[in-house]
Amino acid sequence: VPDSRDASLYIRPTFISIDPVIGVRPPSAARLFVITGPVGPYYEQKGTELFKAVKLMADPKYVRAWEGGIGAYKAGGNYAPTLSIQRIAAERGCQQVLWLYGEDEQMTEAGTMNFFVYWINNSGEKELITAPLDSGLILPGVTRQSILDLSRKWGDFKVTERMVTMSEFLAAANEDRIIEVFGCGTACMIAPIDSILYNTQDIMLPTMTSGAKLSKRLFNELSGIQTGEIEHPWSVSVFSSDFVENKVSSESS
Repeated sequence: VPDSRDASLYIRPTFISIDPVIGVRPPSAARLFVITGPVGPYYEQKGTELFKAVKLMADPKYVRAWEGGIGAYKAGGNYAPTLSIQRIAAERGCQQVLWLYGEDEQMTEAGTMNFFVYWINNSGEKELITAPLDSGLILPGVTRQSILDLSRKWGDFKVTERMVTMSEFLAAANEDRIIEVFGCGTACMIAPIDSILYNTQDIMLPTMTSGAKLSKRLFNELSGIQTGEIEHPWSVSVFSSDFVENKVSSESS
């Protein structure tokens, strides 16, 4: 694994049917295995060395998930249908798709990432907001939860889980209340978003011009915890004496 803050070892548990037949039915046998591999920066785009902002395509005629479906699960059926839409986004100069849902165009996810908006809300408060999990549309990512937990512990701004509609977002953008927008996930960790192509309208966002301060703070905190530079209950050093002693004790017993 490369010794770098912008590289990591990606670990993907995989669960597949191993029935010796071709057909459409629940399997009677399955195999669980784990794929690993070193990964570098998820997006190679404009921006600073570690922070490379991306552009999203938001077109309400494309839908990733719906209520009663499997949008909240890491299933292959959640990804395969989106690949052709991602190609359309690339043809329009975008790196990913901002998935909208419903007649009110709720902002759900960005590609395979959870989607966050950091803005000044209608009450004049700084607020970090992301879609809730109760709709069944959102993947419950561990990076998403880590960002929520860290932000609430800091207590520097309001943290809210609720849907934001495209009309709300456009109003905030027109009133210069957007501070930063970013996506997060296991592979990319934090991906700043500097523009959204909504139908034919380019919405330019101040994420990078304002310094992406929150995105960088979250990235530094999370990567510091991952690498052991920051001591935290979420991570355990496999090279520490405590870990070795516990391992030897466990093996002896």
